[in-house]
Formats: sequence, structure tokens, C-alpha cells
Amino acid sequence: MPSFQAELNVCIHSVEEAARCIMRYYNNLEPIVNAAANIALQADRDSQDIIMGELSKEFPHDGFLGEENTSFYSQLPKDGKRIWIVDPIDGTRGFAKKNGEFCIMVALVEDGVPVLGVVHDPAQSRMTYATAGGGCFGINGISKPYPCRVSNKRNLDICTLTKSHSSSVVSYNNSVINRISPKEVNETYSAGLKLVKISRGEADIYLNDYITFNQWDVCAGHILVKEAGGKMTDQNGNNIIYCGKPSSDQGFVATNGFIHSQVLSIIQSTRQS
Repeated sequence: MPSFQAELNVCIHSVEEAARCIMRYYNNLEPIVNAAANIALQADRDSQDIIMGELSKEFPHDGFLGEENTSFYSQLPKDGKRIWIVDPIDGTRGFAKKNGEFCIMVALVEDGVPVLGVVHDPAQSRMTYATAGGGCFGINGISKPYPCRVSNKRNLDICTLTKSHSSSVVSYNNSVINRISPKEVNETYSAGLKLVKISRGEADIYLNDYITFNQWDVCAGHILVKEAGGKMTDQNGNNIIYCGKPSSDQGFVATNGFIHSQVLSIIQSTRQS
């Protein structure tokens, strides 16, 4: 199996460059208290151009999928055996509110399967990355990389569940959470940060609150969870295929793996009740 070390090195470099750019925006930003869920900022566009610029220079034959429709992105190839999927700021609402709940996410996909992922949390100086068959690793500040593993919890009542911030919209996921009855529930705007929590063993269940999801929101985090020993599927238990139509319109769930079947069973029984 390829190591993807060259791709990882370039990816990390591009993400670090983008992080320096968006943190300049962040440090000078006046908080937007009532930021909308779909807010987009110039920092998003600049971050994406930096990342795609570095990656396309080194890997000109790869395709690209990004959240922001910049003029530079419009000139890049969109198809190929390998596709880079970029979320320049995941959790832009948290960025705009200046609460620290945002990250940069970049993934490399081959034939619909993520083979490399980098999630960088610049507000906390935390980076987490993984390659297919190479494991998942974390860096805190200037520390050396260390292996990341999911938790080994097997009982739902001692688990920590992470989710998006609560809204006024009531969904069946609220009933699922009640039935899971976790020990703790924490909320954050960024899907990437929630998936990092699973991969680092800081949370055990991530129940997606949205009916549909964008590939750039989850792809990089998916391989982190997988390489850290966890599991991620759609809420029907199916594999998620990237660079195509999502395999389900019912969101997804990520866990430490040990409790995955229990969570899926609760989801299904809740739908039927």
C-alpha cells in the first residue's frame, strides 16, 4: 500500500500556510454575534486558494473539490482517479463568532475512498492527520507527532456524545440521543473538530444532526476516525462513498467502533417507533 508521505508533507505545508492566513483575519475580526449558519468570509476563499494552489502545483493531474467557488478553483480539474477535497474553514460560524470552533480540513480520495486526511485546529494549535494503513497522529503546538486512538468504551451510559449546537429544529436525532443516554453531551460548530474528538478518544459518539452533509465537511475526518480504530457510516450502516452522491439522505454516525452497532440499532428502532 502506498505511504502517501509526499502527499502528506505537501498537504500539511499548505494547511499551515492557510492557517497563518486565516488567523490574521481571525485576530483582527470583530465578532459577528448573529452569524448565519451559511456565512462565508473572504478568509474562506483565501484559505482555499492557498491550499489548492500548493496542491495543484505539486499534483497537477489530480482533481479538486472545494466549498468556495473562487476564480482559481474554477480553473482546476474536477475529475480524476485522485481528488483532493478541501474545506478551507469548517465551522465558519464559529470563526465569525470568534469562539474558536473551526478548523481546516483537507482529504485525498482515491476511487471514492479517503486515503489521506488532515484536520488543523489553528485556534488551539492542534493538528491531526492520517493516511491509509499508516495510522492516525496528532500534534499539539510544537510537540512531536504521537499516535491517536479511539476510546475502548463499550457501554453507552459512560460515553461522551459530541454533536452540533442545538437548534430550534426538533429532529429524530434528539430522540436517539435520549435513548443512547450518554454520560455527557458536548456541542461544537465544526464537524471536523467533532471527528477529531472521536479519533483522539476525547468523545465516543458523533451523531450528525443534519439530514444531508457536504463531502468537504467530513471526508478528512473520516479517515482520522478509521485509522484511529473507529468506525463511520451513514445512519443506515452503509459505507460513505465520496465524489459522488451521498449514500444516504439520513446523515452519518461516527463512533469508537465498539459501540457502533448499538448506536445504529437505536437509530433504526427510533425511526420505527
